[in-house]
Amino acid sequence: MAKPVLDYPFADVPAPGMAMDVASGVKWMRLPLPVALNHINVWGLADGPGWAVVDTGIGSAETQTLWRQLIAGALDGAPVTRVFGTHMHPDHIGMAGWLTRHSGGRLWMTQLEYLSCRMLASDTGRAAPPEALAFYTAAGWSTAALAGYQARFGNFGKYIQDMPDSYRRMVDGEVIRVGDKHWRVVVGNGHSPEHACLYCAEHQLLIAGDQVLPHISPNVSVYPSEPDANPMADWLHSLEKIKAQVPDEVLVLPAHGRCFRGLHARLDYLAASQVALLDSLLHSLHTPQRAVDVFATLFGRAIAESDGMVLGLATGESLACLNYLVQGARVHKHCDAHGVDWYQAMPGSAGVGGTGAEAT
Repeated sequence: MAKPVLDYPFADVPAPGMAMDVASGVKWMRLPLPVALNHINVWGLADGPGWAVVDTGIGSAETQTLWRQLIAGALDGAPVTRVFGTHMHPDHIGMAGWLTRHSGGRLWMTQLEYLSCRMLASDTGRAAPPEALAFYTAAGWSTAALAGYQARFGNFGKYIQDMPDSYRRMVDGEVIRVGDKHWRVVVGNGHSPEHACLYCAEHQLLIAGDQVLPHISPNVSVYPSEPDANPMADWLHSLEKIKAQVPDEVLVLPAHGRCFRGLHARLDYLAASQVALLDSLLHSLHTPQRAVDVFATLFGRAIAESDGMVLGLATGESLACLNYLVQGARVHKHCDAHGVDWYQAMPGSAGVGGTGAEAT
């Protein structure tokens, strides 16, 4: 399946601490991340006497220094009037608390994103709960992998400055005026509980967060707090929703990668490639497998237990795919005497793309 050819109108990207104008009153800024996906794009929107910012970077001393530089330079020393958080992940919301306290501006988020972030941040200092250990045991994790998880548990809050104790709730379909522009909230699900994209019809701009990225697909995962969730169905539905509500000609401002045009082609590719991957997974389940056994089918490689972060993401996404097939009555799940879940295609199951599964 060939990837669509997207149009990237900007040859350069902003250096850390600098900004580029992508439209009148819209600034593109980029902050570093200490992981393989080594940056996040954040956005400045002219807002009366100052600037609203969309997403904030991870909570760290380095990011704080860069924000001071950005406010003094790229934002002309003007106040940050408000902070929009597309969703709850630390690279997007990590500095929201500091920015709102520093500037007096208010945090704007959807309700599920705000509450989920506060909940996960509260895990810092707690021991991993038995339900979480049972969840990863069921996925097929070894004793060593479980020990690593216990050592890492609660790290989410370490990458987030203390969140504001109040916020302004955004809701799907709401139109928000920022300066001379109107932005409509388009909520997507799957990657996170209630991810907010911002669409400006007057200037054909879409701040997409992680919902639509030009080079990679966002992680869609199941977590111990809701082991029977079906986020893959939510995400596929969201791709259809965005295509129906946002025109193809927009300039997409993603959280990672470069600004691009070609939204509908990218949405179609993301949906079609995911369906093809689900079909491949279904066909691979002619013999019973655990969640950790399907990594090669889904990701084309083994996942090392020593890389706990990647192992967690791979396990969560594998379970999202497996739950989708189970809840679509294509795959049967059974738990063995050791608390491990095994998955097998049902005889004659129709593939997600309409083909028959090679089940016995």
